[in-house]
Amino acid sequence: MPPPAPSDAVATASRFSRHLYRLLQARPALAGHCAAAPLTRAELAAWLAVEAPSEDSLKPVLRRLKQQVYVRIATRDLAGNAPLAEVTEAMTLLAEIAVETASQVLHDSLAARYGEPRNSRGEAQRLIVVGMGKLGGRELNVSSDIDLIFVYPEDGDTDGAHAISNFEFFTRLGRQLIAAISEVTNDGQVFRVDMRLRPNGDSGPLVCSFDMLENYFVTQGREWERYAWIKARPLTGARHDELEAIRRPFVFRKYLDFGTINAMRDLHAQIRREVAKKDMADNVKLGPGGIREIEFIAQVFQLIRGGRDRSLQIKPTLQVLKLLVEKSQLSPDAEAELAAAYDFLRRLEHRLQYLDDAQTHSLPEKAEDRQLVAEAMGFGSFEALAMELDDHRLNVARHFESVFADPNGDKHRLDGVWPATADESQAARLAALGFRDAAAACARLAGIRSGSRYRQLSDGARSRFDALVPRLIEAAAALAEPDAALSRGLDLLEAVSRRAAYLALLQQYPQALTKVAQIVGSSVWAANYLIRHPVLLDELLDPRLLEAAHDWQSFRSQLAQTLDEVEPDTERQMDLLREAHHAQVFRLLAQDLSGLLTVEKLADHLSELADIMVDRALILAWRKLLKRHVDTPRFAVISYGKLGGKELGYASDLDIVFLFDDPAPEAAEIYSRLATRLNTWLSAQTSAGQLFETDLRLRPSGDAGLVVSSMAAFRKYQLESAWLWEHQALTRARFTAGDPAVGAAFEAVRCEVLTQKRDLGKLREEVMAMRKKMLDAHATKLDERDTVFDLKHDPGGLIDVEFAVQYLVLGYSWQYCELTENKGNIALLAMAARRGLIPVDLADAVRDAYRDYRRMQHALRLNDQKSRVAKADVADRVAAVRKLWKIVFTAKNAKEDQD
Repeated sequence: MPPPAPSDAVATASRFSRHLYRLLQARPALAGHCAAAPLTRAELAAWLAVEAPSEDSLKPVLRRLKQQVYVRIATRDLAGNAPLAEVTEAMTLLAEIAVETASQVLHDSLAARYGEPRNSRGEAQRLIVVGMGKLGGRELNVSSDIDLIFVYPEDGDTDGAHAISNFEFFTRLGRQLIAAISEVTNDGQVFRVDMRLRPNGDSGPLVCSFDMLENYFVTQGREWERYAWIKARPLTGARHDELEAIRRPFVFRKYLDFGTINAMRDLHAQIRREVAKKDMADNVKLGPGGIREIEFIAQVFQLIRGGRDRSLQIKPTLQVLKLLVEKSQLSPDAEAELAAAYDFLRRLEHRLQYLDDAQTHSLPEKAEDRQLVAEAMGFGSFEALAMELDDHRLNVARHFESVFADPNGDKHRLDGVWPATADESQAARLAALGFRDAAAACARLAGIRSGSRYRQLSDGARSRFDALVPRLIEAAAALAEPDAALSRGLDLLEAVSRRAAYLALLQQYPQALTKVAQIVGSSVWAANYLIRHPVLLDELLDPRLLEAAHDWQSFRSQLAQTLDEVEPDTERQMDLLREAHHAQVFRLLAQDLSGLLTVEKLADHLSELADIMVDRALILAWRKLLKRHVDTPRFAVISYGKLGGKELGYASDLDIVFLFDDPAPEAAEIYSRLATRLNTWLSAQTSAGQLFETDLRLRPSGDAGLVVSSMAAFRKYQLESAWLWEHQALTRARFTAGDPAVGAAFEAVRCEVLTQKRDLGKLREEVMAMRKKMLDAHATKLDERDTVFDLKHDPGGLIDVEFAVQYLVLGYSWQYCELTENKGNIALLAMAARRGLIPVDLADAVRDAYRDYRRMQHALRLNDQKSRVAKADVADRVAAVRKLWKIVFTAKNAKEDQD
């Protein structure tokens, strides 16, 4: 061991710890184990290797080890040389190595007597000692007990002459291990051992197999046991992955588990009642604002979100708090105050325990002991310590209340509206709140109340539903369209009523319900999107929801990491892709409805998001192909249409084409499989919904063509066989995902095709013929055209602008290659004007009209309405677009005459 610590450190520590003083008086040689450096596992292992404990010497050896460790920790800590993390880690190391050593020595002794325990396949079995609580979290106190659970993989028998069952073998081993560590001898004890967290507690068997444990979790596991198993960590044995596969789904639900807030609130209320009953207000662990409340704050977020975010499945409390800031679940100020309080309270807890090596968490009653504790904490008086303690406890209690307070504890002023029947008094009350069709609203409420869905709800779900309806009425009444907000909000509540977690979320966070009312009241499409994907309600809790900045590069990296963490679970990966996409779309939707995004900026974001999703799906699809001839596929996804032109909307499908550039003889077959697999990744319906509708008909030869084309075949088709409309589509095509080299090759072919010199007269005829077909199929009926205008299809609308731009690109790119740039119709109109192809003032007017059309179309689609407006409202815009059409297609423009 290292040289002793300075004598003044020993003297200081002995003054603050009567137990240390007595220990050094009884065994002066222990003073030689004081050291200036932190304890390491290597030191402990080296000392045990020299001692080589046997079954007979195990107890004294482990107790002497404990004494040496205690002296090292106490002198360093009480002299101010060891931070909290060093102290808890040293105690954890001692517990780990004591349990490991005892388990090994005692197993070998039992195996010599009864043989090795084996399963039905003859495989050897070992006891898995699971460290719970602070041992599992590497946070042990200096005078802590250790919470253990004993598990073994499979039943069977030992292979010795005097065979016994595995259950009996491991029960005997468990009893001996407890005695080896907790029995009080002349040398004291190593740790007190608490086995009450095992299945069925003291009334249950001491050990259980994996099957027994899993069956218990499924049939009898209680909410508080989920909390207890958060920090569970195997210390011995093998097959830990199998144990984790049993533990994880019990502790962490796949869905967002907001119901756990109520369960932990109830558990905490029980603890507080016990504290009050036993007059434990001075208990720094269980009292108000104590350590347990900090742990509850950290762990409730783990239980709620850990199933969907594995990064939250870590164990140490302070690390969880830091992560919660990154996840926007706690503010940086809250984390700083909680972390400071945790450090202070844990150090104070240790100084209470140093006095007499007692497992205490309460402030001492004697004045002299209070003064000693204060000085050990660095205060001149107990009064000064108490003031600092009160500040920390008040901070903790405040943050605990903000997380666990019951927002529905008091009655709501509109509770009387909800139980009512559809009578005049109820309708009058709703009318007074601002509802325009109060009778209809009242009838809807009465219909829900009497409906089978409501009556079949569990008592808990019905209670939450009853609490939410009056608050929804209040939130809807404050909006511009209260009737729509209430109707759609009720649709949502009914849709999620059988999923208690979502009701719990809305009940626990009233601000989320207010946002729900605002969003569904603004848009039918948004309301339906939430109903289809209620998991998105969680996004409403993020204070950054309305921040306009989007870090897509960071999102791309995080998405890749999240998907890699669940490899090779294809089903889960497909769900995660969809959930991530839905969450980002919902964030954009919330910003859109709040007026923070222009239609153009929204389309840019949606298009980039789609690019990211396609790229990640491609990577995963390739990774899972059984036959791959190269590490990185020479394959690209080319987007056309709305995605190609970066004008994607919320419900747009993806027009995509698959290309490869690979001379390998097997390439075509392999990439065909890849394309088919990728399309499934993108378009398949899973439990999380669908990622995109895809349309592959723009590939060479359409539905009759191969699902994937070589670069050479694509070029040949475009130059020799493609129809004009396919070249029109090519003006809005771009590389979206895959091999950039294949993307560059595609862009070269695209430019080659677009820059061909064409017969302008023939081009004009073909474009106009195509436009007429579309008019005949989709335009407004003749008897409505005087009053109604279809923003997309009618003459003077969006398609006229798009066709005019495509004509200019196809007709003049051979002269002005910048027209091949896929920058969107607004930019291309400006470029055409600069080249004198169309008048500048007309180009500006049409650009404005195009923007307005898209904005109006977007607003209509948000409420599931057709893209039709009163013709009089857009007369000026229609005139500008018709004028452009006439200049481009009816008369030869000046530039053409010059040619």
